[in-house]
Amino acid sequence: EEQLQESGGGLVQPGGSLRLSCAEFGFTDSVWCMGWFRQAPGKEREGVGSISIVPGVPYYADSVKGRFTITQDTANSTLYLQMNSLEPEDTAIYYCAARRGSVCTRLGANEYFHWGQGTQVTVSS
Repeated sequence: EEQLQESGGGLVQPGGSLRLSCAEFGFTDSVWCMGWFRQAPGKEREGVGSISIVPGVPYYADSVKGRFTITQDTANSTLYLQMNSLEPEDTAIYYCAARRGSVCTRLGANEYFHWGQGTQVTVSS
């Protein structure tokens, strides 16, 4: 059974950086899209970006393009989200997720059916 587990959240000052990790368990073939999502209080869950588990070229939401970087370490079955130039608006619970597919340029949360438990990221001075 496929499972995901995030780690690495915390409190960071505006302009700072943070790296989230997502350990992947049970993903035994290459036809998976791995995504990062976030949900701020009172807002809908938002796609941050995605990448093939193979891996391939990452795809990003406009709101994080140029600041966030997604990488897939296939050897260690770990997905990463490097977040730079963080802003208070980036404060949210961050989730990693997985869906079946090889073209990983869609960020609809309802397409993803494996989810981690989430990790809190707070950007505040």
